[in-house]
Amino acid sequence: MARRRGALRHSLLARMLASSVLVAVCSITATAWLAVQGTSESIGSEQGETLAADTRIHDTLVGYAATNRDWDGVGGIVDDLAGETGRRIVLTTENRQLLADSEPGSEAPLPPRASSVVDPLAVDVTLVSEGSDRVDARAVGPFELDPPERENLTEIAEEGVDCLLSEFGELAEVETAPSGRPYVDMTAAGENEEYLWAYCGLTALDEPTDGERTVLGRLTELTGDCLDTDDPQVRFRMDGTTGSAVAVPRWPEEDPPPGQEWAPDAAGGPTMSDEERAPVGEAEERAARERALAEGRLAESPGPAAGPGIGAVSPVLDQHTADCVATAHRELLRPYVAPAALLFIDDPSADAASGPSLNREGLLRVSGVVLLVLVLTVGVSVAVSTRLVRPVRALTDAVLRMRQGQGATRVEVSDSGEIGELAAAFNEMSEHLERLEDQRKAMVSDVSHELRTPLSNLRGWLEAVQDGVAELEPERMEMLVGETLLLQDIIDDLRDLALADAGRLRLSLELVEAHALVEQVAASYRLRADEAGLELAAETAEVVLRADRTRLFQAVGNLVGNALRHTAAPGTVTVRVRPDGDDAVFEVADTGVGIAAEDLPQVFDRFWRAEKSRSRQTGGSGLGLAIVRNLTELHGGRAEVESTLGEGTVFTLRLPLVGP
Repeated sequence: MARRRGALRHSLLARMLASSVLVAVCSITATAWLAVQGTSESIGSEQGETLAADTRIHDTLVGYAATNRDWDGVGGIVDDLAGETGRRIVLTTENRQLLADSEPGSEAPLPPRASSVVDPLAVDVTLVSEGSDRVDARAVGPFELDPPERENLTEIAEEGVDCLLSEFGELAEVETAPSGRPYVDMTAAGENEEYLWAYCGLTALDEPTDGERTVLGRLTELTGDCLDTDDPQVRFRMDGTTGSAVAVPRWPEEDPPPGQEWAPDAAGGPTMSDEERAPVGEAEERAARERALAEGRLAESPGPAAGPGIGAVSPVLDQHTADCVATAHRELLRPYVAPAALLFIDDPSADAASGPSLNREGLLRVSGVVLLVLVLTVGVSVAVSTRLVRPVRALTDAVLRMRQGQGATRVEVSDSGEIGELAAAFNEMSEHLERLEDQRKAMVSDVSHELRTPLSNLRGWLEAVQDGVAELEPERMEMLVGETLLLQDIIDDLRDLALADAGRLRLSLELVEAHALVEQVAASYRLRADEAGLELAAETAEVVLRADRTRLFQAVGNLVGNALRHTAAPGTVTVRVRPDGDDAVFEVADTGVGIAAEDLPQVFDRFWRAEKSRSRQTGGSGLGLAIVRNLTELHGGRAEVESTLGEGTVFTLRLPLVGP
């Protein structure tokens, strides 16, 4: 059969081929980019390792300078570092006089700029903690303790740690500062640390030894020289929590108020809080002391004051004083450390590492790989596309046959992928269309059957009257009017279904009291129930929903009328309404003949009736339940049915309270 072919650019084969080529090009480009990125990251990692090695070399040499008075023995350390890192290391004085070289006799000139300056008294600010005076912690000089002093303080620290553990369950460790002074690391005590510290005798670690007192006195003198005063408002003390000396400001020494003295607390520690140590000025100081007295941290003295009060301590020095303390510290340590030196690392003539680049051979190799991938992609795409196009063409032929009126057709499903799913969906659609066509034919037959009976009755009686055979007596007139009303009902039902199918059936939404509506439906059908010898009961709960009152009345009424029609006397029909979460549930239950399980799926189909004779004595037109389902779905709900043969049936309408 001749088939009109579209342009090549619209064919599935061409589009899949173009897509495959595009994907291949993108993937190759991405792979090349990732390879370059990987190389760059590798180079960056190597540079990071180089920086780490340089930092290690610098730190090792700073440590040597901090613990030695000169550079005489540094040669061995330089050689060891060079062997471990594979770098050339050169150390010179600030005048570039050679101190040590890991490659003696090398003719390579030194670069114009040194890698770093090795000075334990002026460490790089990026390598020291915040607040440090840039002196390396290993430069202790005269602060180094003698063995007896070290042993004595270590014994005190260990006993304190044992006390903390046994008495309070606090874990602590004894650490040793570079000077040999022990200190206790206790980080979990929190606000009770000061009390625990004093209780376990650890305040002794804050007391300087005889040697440290001499050094601290010298440090105070140097600070005073810098501040140009004999009495600098700063004092030095040893810190038992760090094992080092710290400088803190102090208040001017003066007598406490008459009759009072600064009294220690129960732990023997300071009597003022950190907030009370900070005030500057006489008024603030007096207020702080009055607060301490009121809280019981100042004791009344029966006699005159014993001497000057204990100086309050602030953790911050003013900038000028802090600079003088740092200068004094460096001046004190200078005779005990090696002089500053310049550090050169690696071969000064070596070029900086350049970024990755491809030579001619590399470019040819990459181009060859790209071409090979493109050829493979095209070949695979052609094979796969041809396989995919074949079932698509079969589907196209089947659709064309259906359009030409050759009836519903089927295609063979030979693929389990998307094309197979498409073929299966086409077969289901063809089956559905065939079923719809059968339903359309059955509907035409059912409609003609439903209309033929009342029309035949009307025509027969009217012709009899016309021929003078019969007269229009009141009974016959009532019967003919009934047949007319039946025709009207059928036509109205068909019109409602047609409007619903076309989406033109509109709802007039309002707030509806469902319990009142159910009562009204029951009242409307109660006379009919009484005539049939049936009991019609209404069970309601207060429910308000947003719905079309007229259409909802019609749907519930259809269910009640259907139940009355299929329930024999004596029987019961019950209509209920109740809330269920966000839904309103309407139920119509009867004790009638019931519906067979195999017939339940067709209950809501148009013109379906369990009694195939379609007698008016056993049922209606078969449109009532179809209308009920359509009206329920228009409200955003659903209709359900449960039934047992010989016991009865329950129809359920579930509608959302908020409306469709």
